[in-house]
Amino acid sequence: MGLVGPGFIAAHHIDAVRRLGDVEVVAIAGSSEQSAKRKAQEYKVDRAYGDYKALIADKDIAVVHNTTPNHLHFPVTMAALEAGKHVISDKPLALNVDEARRLRDAAFAAGVAHVITFNYRGNPLVQQARSMVASGESGGVSFVHGYYLQDWMTDPNVYSWRSDPSKGGASSALGDIGSHWCDLAEHMSGVKIDSVLADLTTVVPVRFSAGASAEAFSVNQSAERTPVNVQSEDLASVLLRFSNGAKGTFSVGQVLPGHKNDLQLEVNGRKLSLKWRQEEQNELWIGRHDRPNEMMAKDPSLVSPEVRRYVHLPGGHQESWADAFCNLIRDAYHWIREGGVPSAKPEMLPTFEDGYRSACVVDAMLKSHAAGGVWQKVHYTAAQEK
Repeated sequence: MGLVGPGFIAAHHIDAVRRLGDVEVVAIAGSSEQSAKRKAQEYKVDRAYGDYKALIADKDIAVVHNTTPNHLHFPVTMAALEAGKHVISDKPLALNVDEARRLRDAAFAAGVAHVITFNYRGNPLVQQARSMVASGESGGVSFVHGYYLQDWMTDPNVYSWRSDPSKGGASSALGDIGSHWCDLAEHMSGVKIDSVLADLTTVVPVRFSAGASAEAFSVNQSAERTPVNVQSEDLASVLLRFSNGAKGTFSVGQVLPGHKNDLQLEVNGRKLSLKWRQEEQNELWIGRHDRPNEMMAKDPSLVSPEVRRYVHLPGGHQESWADAFCNLIRDAYHWIREGGVPSAKPEMLPTFEDGYRSACVVDAMLKSHAAGGVWQKVHYTAAQEK
C-alpha cells in the first residue's frame, strides 16, 4: 500500500495495515518531498514522494490510502481509481454531493475495492447491537438518538483547515463528526435517515490563525496570529425522520469543554433499548421495561456468532479505538484480496456508496438550516454495482 497525506490519522492507517502482517507499506506522499521524507523516516517507510501522482504511478502499489485534507479527497481518489488502484479514503468522501457521486460512480466503473473509514462500525459491541436489532430482539426501531461532542476547537486560537470552506467544505462539525454519528445510526438501527430538520450555529465566529492549520486535538502555541471570520458551524442539533417511520434526534459540537471524543448512540425498540458510548466502548447497555436493565461486556463467548471475528481478546481485556479501526482495515483487505468483487465485500464494511450517502445526508442538513429550519428530504439514489 501507499499513503497520501501523512497527517494525524495517517499513523493509524499505517499501524492497522502493519498489524495485518501481510501488507507492505511501500511509500508515503506529502505536500513536498522534504515533508514526505520526514514522515517516511518517522513511520519507517522506504519511499517518499512530494507528489501524489508519483505515488499512484508506483507499480509496486496496489492500494492507495487517502488521508489528505478534505479538498484533496476528490483529485487524489479519482487519480487512484483511474489508475486501477484499490482505494481506502478517510471521510468525508469529497467536498460536496456532486464530487462524492462522481467518485462513487468511478469506483464502481473501475471494479476495485473502495472503502470509506466510518471506523466506529468496527467496534464489536456496535456489531452486537446491530445484530440484536436485525434479529428482532429490539422489537423494531421507534427512536434513534444521541450525540457526538468534542472540545478541541473550544479555544479561539485553534484554527484548522476544517474551518475553511475551500479546504474543509461547507460544513465543519456535521461533516467531520456528524457524518460518523449518522452512518453509525443507520448501520446500527438498520433503517435510513429519510428527512432532517437542522439548527446550526457558530459559537466561535472569529478564530486566530498562526498561518498553519492545527492538527486535530493539538494545541497551537504560536504567538503571531491573524483573526479569521468563521462561517461554518461548530455546534448543531438535528431532528430526524427515518424510512420506517421512526423518529430521531442528535447533537454535534466541537466547542464543548470536557467532551474529548464523546459519541453516544441509542436505539429504542418496543421490546428493548440499546445504548453504546464510544468512550466506554467495551460495554453495551440493554434497557428493558419489564425486568432489570443489563450491561453487556465485550466478551467473545457472549456476542453473537457473526460478531466474534471482531473480538480479539478475552472478556475483561479491553479493546480500543485502534482495535476497531483495525477491524475495518482487516475487512477492507479481505475485500481487496478478493479483487474488490461485490460478492466478497464484508457486510460491515462501509464503501463509497456509504460515503456518497453521507454527503447527501449532510447536504440535506445544510439546506434545512439555510431555509430557516424546515424539514428537508435526503435526496439520494443508490447505484447499481457492476
